[in-house]
Amino acid sequence: MTQFDVETVRRHIAEFHPGCPKFAIQYIAEQVAAKAWQGATLGMAVGITMQNVLRHEMTDYDTLLLMGVDRAEARRRVQPRVDAMLRAWTSGQR
Repeated sequence: MTQFDVETVRRHIAEFHPGCPKFAIQYIAEQVAAKAWQGATLGMAVGITMQNVLRHEMTDYDTLLLMGVDRAEARRRVQPRVDAMLRAWTSGQR
């Protein structure tokens, strides 16, 4: 199991996701650092965590689930928004 420290994760996000808001950098870095990652690189851990944070915090994914929408269908519906936010964060657009 691999664990990443918050500062290393923060630097990684700042370098590879320059459009990521500062508050999100800290939040995501703390989320990544709080877990033990099996077989994941730092980039993979950041990517997985960003996907999860964006899906649950920045879309209506959880609302869809509460309305009875199947998990796979709910993910399909929100993925375009998640992808757009990731592109903006990666490109440096805010």
